[in-house]
Amino acid sequence: MDEKKLTWQKLVLVASLIFGMFFGAGNLIFPVQLGQLSGGNWLPATVGFLITGTIVPFLAMMAVSVTNSQSVYDIARPVAPWFGTVFLVAIHMTIGPFFGTPRTAATAFSMGVAPFVPVKYQGLAMLVFSAVFFGLAYFLTVKESGLLKWVGRYLNPLFLGLLLLVLVLSLVMPMGNTHQTVSAAYQSNAAFQGILDGYNTMDGIALLALAVSVVYAVKGLGFHKKQVSTVLAKAGLLSIVAEAVIYAALVLVGTSSLGLFKPSANGGDAFAQIVGHYMGNFGTALTGFIVTLAVFTTAMGLFVSFSQDMHRVFPKVSYLWWLRVIAFGSFVTANAGLTNIVAWSVPILMLLYPFALVLILLSLFSKYFKQSALVYRFVVAAVTLPAVLDALASSPLVSLASVQRVVNGYHQFVPFASLGFGWVVPAALGALVGLGAYLVTNHQNATVLD
Repeated sequence: MDEKKLTWQKLVLVASLIFGMFFGAGNLIFPVQLGQLSGGNWLPATVGFLITGTIVPFLAMMAVSVTNSQSVYDIARPVAPWFGTVFLVAIHMTIGPFFGTPRTAATAFSMGVAPFVPVKYQGLAMLVFSAVFFGLAYFLTVKESGLLKWVGRYLNPLFLGLLLLVLVLSLVMPMGNTHQTVSAAYQSNAAFQGILDGYNTMDGIALLALAVSVVYAVKGLGFHKKQVSTVLAKAGLLSIVAEAVIYAALVLVGTSSLGLFKPSANGGDAFAQIVGHYMGNFGTALTGFIVTLAVFTTAMGLFVSFSQDMHRVFPKVSYLWWLRVIAFGSFVTANAGLTNIVAWSVPILMLLYPFALVLILLSLFSKYFKQSALVYRFVVAAVTLPAVLDALASSPLVSLASVQRVVNGYHQFVPFASLGFGWVVPAALGALVGLGAYLVTNHQNATVLD
């Protein structure tokens, strides 16, 4: 069978799909907030943010491709089938109806609709807005094959054009310099804090799920299995380079805004202030339109990946039924409000990210140990307790004296724990032990065969 040629047009189309599926509300507002909080230390903070905001999602997509995974379940299955199921459900509930997808509509409403609606009517307005938002997303994703057409060809170019206009105005006419006051969290460990801030985008765990849809889209363009990884690598690289440039620009815009504004409660408010400064009321409406486009493309991708993966693991329940689950669930959760959604998601992300990161790395290097369950199990077991403690440290439960004592001990005795990376050393030790056990087992099996 002849290999299909990868044209520049197809490369850009796939890159646009990748970009549109994981560049959402968080990707737009968190860099601006980081810029305001990091002030003069914006550069190391941005480098850290780019690690979890661009490199990790790219590696996640490649992990899905090189392992020929059909879903998140396949990425985690080497640990144990039950773990694969639990991890898949946890990932999709987090980026789906519990936090990620509701955040799309809640952010769009708070930045694009709420400023024009009287306070007493905002509850009703949010109810109507979220119903229309998720209803339209459901309609456009009923047919899986329509995803590439809508996201890649129509919504992304319009969104990028509008965003570029805002960035150019902000960078050509800056509001201040980059030598601004630095918030406490960024004074001594700005790069590490930037990495943690990148968690908030949810891209590292989202791309484990969304990459499946991208793989299907690439295959739909006529590429063979051997070509899929190459196409994804090239298109993914193009996508993350574009996103990295946008991130850096947004961070600089946020830092520059300190020349006129105090740090806002969240990046959404900050971005709205910045656009309003340059464009007035028109800017406010434009901001809402930009954000709605950005989060809507993400919502579509989340709808499809959630329904595809859940249908594969629970095949007796149809794709269409799962699509209705995420549409209705996201509608209900979104009406809890953006502030609550963001606050509740932090400890869950601190719990899930260590597992996601080690599974991505294990997948990428799995050919060297033949996806041995021993290696997977030792690494995942080593990461479990630190991940739980990181989640506790960022949850309201840390206010309890007993929990505080446990967390303090964890931060004191485990390397990097106080920075939010207590799982790194245990994961490395688990990998060494797992690889040792794998080599010993292989040697014993070879001896028996001889």
